[in-house]
Amino acid sequence: MTITPFSFTTVSEIHVQWEGSAQLGDLLAERFDARNLLLVTDRGLIEAGLIAPVQAALTQAGFVVTLFDDVVADPPEAIVRACAEMARSEKIDIVLGLGGGSSLDIAKLVAVMIGLDQDLSTMYGIGNVSGARVPLALVPTTAGTGSEVTNISIITTGETTKMGIVSRQLYADFVLLDASLTVGLPQVHTAATGIDAMVHAIEAYTSKHKKNPLSDALAREALRLLGANLIAACQDGTNRDAREAMLLGATLAGQAFSNAPVAAVHALAYPLGGHYHLPHGLTNALMLGPVLRYNATAAASLYGELADVMGVAGSGDAQARSDAFVAHMDSLMNASGAPRRLRDVGVTDNSLSMLARDAMKQTRLLMNNPVEVTEDDALSLYREAF
Repeated sequence: MTITPFSFTTVSEIHVQWEGSAQLGDLLAERFDARNLLLVTDRGLIEAGLIAPVQAALTQAGFVVTLFDDVVADPPEAIVRACAEMARSEKIDIVLGLGGGSSLDIAKLVAVMIGLDQDLSTMYGIGNVSGARVPLALVPTTAGTGSEVTNISIITTGETTKMGIVSRQLYADFVLLDASLTVGLPQVHTAATGIDAMVHAIEAYTSKHKKNPLSDALAREALRLLGANLIAACQDGTNRDAREAMLLGATLAGQAFSNAPVAAVHALAYPLGGHYHLPHGLTNALMLGPVLRYNATAAASLYGELADVMGVAGSGDAQARSDAFVAHMDSLMNASGAPRRLRDVGVTDNSLSMLARDAMKQTRLLMNNPVEVTEDDALSLYREAF
């Protein structure tokens, strides 16, 4: 087999440990000399009681902890700037992001911005971050975004628009996967974030330009773990085996799509988040079915391979196996309890044309889709999802 040249990059270290967050201070202290730490999180996790034990463990290990808890979903630039300003004023020399994708995305950017004069507005796009960053550790509390192992931060840049910053500097030095932190996640969020992770694996596996053997291997294992445990995690949020499998699967999917980028599902999901302030995982879940069916002809052989990975029953040629895979994904999403139609989450039919126009701005993502998506195609996909 002739291997097409490719590059693969990921975080420096991943530590997997149930209830490992109780030892987070020691885990960081033995790896980093810096002690003036910024903890980036959201108030919901503080109210849920997840942050106080972590803060205590950090303090006991010798860290001086500054807490930034103003993170919100789809974070705007103002919050990123405020966090960076706090970090500079407190002379922070190590950043810890603990929470969902938004907390991790902000932590990644602030770790870069602390020592840079470069303005946030000049960082958008691929490879536009200059300079180094302080040490960075990330701890996810959802099994979905994969942000803990990606070099991407997504920021809300206007009333309804999101933009991505993609840079090597955003890869963390240390990641802790502690699935006990995901136990309190409600069923609907477990479903949406789990499907989000599956989208990452599927789109990485079918990515048009940078698909490679390493990303393929990670995507396959991610989808195997996620597909086998999604319903169990949704039905019983305290199921340790399911929670651990989902978190590991989400991280593997993140490593895959960080190297073989996502495509049309995400491109169509972003306008839904921007205009209707819907969670990112939910918007991906809503658009997955229509895009799978749209891509099925071009991606049939790959979908067939994923059907085998997930143990989907049946046989036949590539198209038959592809059809079985799409049907299996539909049944999984139905069983998860996640909303299935745009109308179910407040999207109005008179906004679909506007959403289609906005989706066309996501050229960074659309270029990775196995099939070209025009504005008319996007409108048809939104109508199918409606």
